[in-house]
Amino acid sequence: MTNKLYYEQPTIQTFQAKVTEQQPDYVVLSETAFYPTGGGQPHDLGLINDIEVTNVEVIDGQIRHFLAIPLPENTTEVNGQIDWDRRFDHMQQHAGQHILSAAFEQLFGFQTISFHLGKDTVTIDLNIADVSEMQLAEVEQLANEIIMDNRPIETKWVTEQELSNYKLRKATSLKENIRLVIIPDFDYNACGGTHPLSTGQVRGIKILQTERQKKLVRVEFICGERILTHLQRKHQVLKSLISTLSTPENKIIEATKSILMQNSVLEKQIANLSNSLLAYEAKELKENAEGAMITCILENRSMQELQKLAKLVIHENPKSICILVSSNEDRLQVVAAKANDVEQSMKELIAHVLPYIDGKGGGNDQMAQGGGDKILSSEQLIQMAISYIS
Repeated sequence: MTNKLYYEQPTIQTFQAKVTEQQPDYVVLSETAFYPTGGGQPHDLGLINDIEVTNVEVIDGQIRHFLAIPLPENTTEVNGQIDWDRRFDHMQQHAGQHILSAAFEQLFGFQTISFHLGKDTVTIDLNIADVSEMQLAEVEQLANEIIMDNRPIETKWVTEQELSNYKLRKATSLKENIRLVIIPDFDYNACGGTHPLSTGQVRGIKILQTERQKKLVRVEFICGERILTHLQRKHQVLKSLISTLSTPENKIIEATKSILMQNSVLEKQIANLSNSLLAYEAKELKENAEGAMITCILENRSMQELQKLAKLVIHENPKSICILVSSNEDRLQVVAAKANDVEQSMKELIAHVLPYIDGKGGGNDQMAQGGGDKILSSEQLIQMAISYIS
């Protein structure tokens, strides 16, 4: 069995060990400081003999260190170096989760069902349907008080029989090799993860948001250095907004609401003007048309605009057909619409012409549309459609 230095010396960063098994993609060592994936905590990264460790897992009872390239054949001893920044971050987040979960249970009896330590944030799922902002504030305050107390974080190996001596926050199904993580007079929990030596090393906890997950509530939070990273990112965003809006920080919210209201008004005005322009175009197309077949070639129009224009063109002319083509960079878009007295199916028409431009589309007998590559010219595509109708 590999000696688990990450339990014996949780702050160890370098170590020496013998190779007990060597495979092309992994090695097993006599002892290791590399924590393997487990209990919601990701594996450590680092170097073994200056070769990158890409993964660490427990498989068939072995702690396997997966390497970017194989060690030289017949390597007997290695030097290991873990990525300490990553490890300490995981220690802060994991200990913070213990503190936060204990605070939820102590204050309101909310139990933590699951825990996930992500790259940027951490989440716990609580066995409740809802949590108030006031409750979140109380929990966060208690959690940070425990951190400020700088209480020791102790670990202890116990037997199944000895478990009754401790008031565990969550029952464990383990029967042997039971490791307790203890924050005296606050939290007792069976856990196989790594943790700092004291709560003060967690530095702080900040709840970011909550989300309903069926009958559970997911709480997203960060601890330690992640709070500074998060704060710096938000500070840069705030500075950019202050500069862009030429508004002091305490008036950013008001300025943003004002801009959103102005945008809403402008969007309505633009929509009205666009509709007026389409109505004018439709009138002009009908006046200049020779017969019931009305066609037009346009540039850089959206499919929605083409559909609106086609509807306006066939309006009040029960025998008309409208075919519109728009050339948009390297693509063609086509819309075909018919009035009520026309028997020709527009869906069949579009299905006929789209293969000539490797296009796709759909619709119904009244109106259909599609788009494809600019293999033909706009004029040729319209002629294809007209020839199919005639």
